[in-house]
Amino acid sequence: MSLQVRDETHQERLIRLESDRESLVLQVSVLTDQVEVQGEKIRDLESSLEEHHQKLHSTEEMLQQEMHGRASLETQKLDLMGEVSYLKLKLKGFEEEQNEMYSNQHKAEVLLQQIQLLKDKVDDLESQKSQYERKLKATKVKCEIFVGSIQPPTCGYVYFSIYTHGSHREGRPFVFGSWVLHKSPSPRGPAQRPEAILGEVSGSSDWLSRDLGCVDQMFNLLFPCRIRRTQSGRLPVEELETGEFHRGGLRSIPGPRLVGSTSTVVSCPDANIPFSLWSPDQVYDWLEELGLDQLGTSARQWIRSGQMLLDATPHDLEKEMGLKHPLHRKKLQLALLSLSSVQTEKSSQLGHTWVTRWLDDIGLPQYKDQFGEARVDGRMLQYLTVNDLLLLKVTSQLHHVSIRCAIHVLHIHGFDPHYLRRRPGDENETSPGEVLRWSNHRVMEWLRSVDLAEFAPNLRGSGVHGGLIMLEPRFNADTLASLLNIPPLKTLLRRHLGTSFCALIGPLAQREKQDFLEGPGHTPLNSTAKVRPRKLGFSNFGHLRKKRVVECPEYICPMESTPSAVNGGPKGQYPLLDTVAGTLEQVGAAQVTPIIVNFPCGPQSSQSHQLSWL
Repeated sequence: MSLQVRDETHQERLIRLESDRESLVLQVSVLTDQVEVQGEKIRDLESSLEEHHQKLHSTEEMLQQEMHGRASLETQKLDLMGEVSYLKLKLKGFEEEQNEMYSNQHKAEVLLQQIQLLKDKVDDLESQKSQYERKLKATKVKCEIFVGSIQPPTCGYVYFSIYTHGSHREGRPFVFGSWVLHKSPSPRGPAQRPEAILGEVSGSSDWLSRDLGCVDQMFNLLFPCRIRRTQSGRLPVEELETGEFHRGGLRSIPGPRLVGSTSTVVSCPDANIPFSLWSPDQVYDWLEELGLDQLGTSARQWIRSGQMLLDATPHDLEKEMGLKHPLHRKKLQLALLSLSSVQTEKSSQLGHTWVTRWLDDIGLPQYKDQFGEARVDGRMLQYLTVNDLLLLKVTSQLHHVSIRCAIHVLHIHGFDPHYLRRRPGDENETSPGEVLRWSNHRVMEWLRSVDLAEFAPNLRGSGVHGGLIMLEPRFNADTLASLLNIPPLKTLLRRHLGTSFCALIGPLAQREKQDFLEGPGHTPLNSTAKVRPRKLGFSNFGHLRKKRVVECPEYICPMESTPSAVNGGPKGQYPLLDTVAGTLEQVGAAQVTPIIVNFPCGPQSSQSHQLSWL
């Protein structure tokens, strides 16, 4: 019984286990199906993940390409902006050239009209010349007739008859040089003696002066000549030696001479006549030769002699003569000082027209009108001050330095008017001494020769010339690049310019510039800096009431020599000369030594710099 019960329990357990096994098999199959489904999903997810990775990689590559493209566009934009600025500057230069061409064309038209007027005047003069020549021939025939009819005297005197304007005077003979001129057409009688004639002439000096005036009038009527002014103080040597009359004769303006009030023929007196004895006409012609021909009739009436001009004060020059411009008064004072000088300054040979051309050569043509109006000549350049430049509306610090270096080059070459080099020469033999003589146009030609032609027009009106390049220690390749408007981003162009600049000035000058820039206390050369006039502070008003020595002005290019007296003349004799002489004592008239150059490093300080390459 118990066995049967056990068998039944075992059967039940087996049945239950079978059912459990079947259920487990079913679960396993279900789980297997689920695993397969999950595996397929995993494989799908992995494939989609791979696709996303590929898309991400391609997106990153596209982003990199976009960034590179944007950077290239930025560089192109900067280049185009630089090109636009360059084209604007070029357009401005073309407009300036066009305006200059229009002005030159207008001047040429005016000159053509003047030439036509002069041609008409020349034709009139030619017709008058033919008439005078006919009159001269007729007069010569009459002279030959009367000379043939007169018997020669025993003592060597020749009798000659004179007619003026168809009227005949019964008169006495008068002496002209070694000739005795007779007023009677009839031959001299044998009883008439030369001794009596000479006695009669000596006893009537007033009659003699009247007849000499008639001779001058007849000479002017028969021999009209055209008077031309010259730059020299005397007539040409060949005209003085021959002594023959011809048309187109010259007269001397600056030198002392005797001039009639109405006569057109000028006779030169003794050259040793002092200026104090000059007549008013001589003084006025001398002022015209200086370029001070804008004086009115009041000035002509006020000037009665050269001594009066020497005794004049600056107040008299401004009030009586009408010299309102301070530089006109300075020009006159310097000219009066040169008259009392034993040795003529070489700078006096350069006129104000040469100075205007010189401004073109050093690259500052924008100041030609101011310098021409002030009649600045070579002598004024030698004694030019900072305040004078401010009066001439030159306020740029770079332009002050440019003019100072140009004047110093003039000192070095003895104020030679032909020292500048305007055209290219042998480029293989360029030395620092030759670069020192380069004009602004020559520097632009050098830029074209080193493949920087597109930046060369930017130097017009900049004041860059050979003297500034060589003599100014603060002027280097960076300064030149900024003046040429080369953008800082164009490093290759700036490096090329620096290499060419160093090769141009030489290693010695480059080393000296570098040493100067590395030294303490130097200020860089700025093209936009302005020069301000010195203002008097409140603390200095008390000193104005004290009597003190006049300080030497700040000359733009001071000379090294300081003579004890200006021109060797005594002081206290002429107030006008003493006024300017007190300011010129610190300068003198000697030529500057070409080894020492003064480089002002500030408004009140200067540094002496020695150039070993000179």
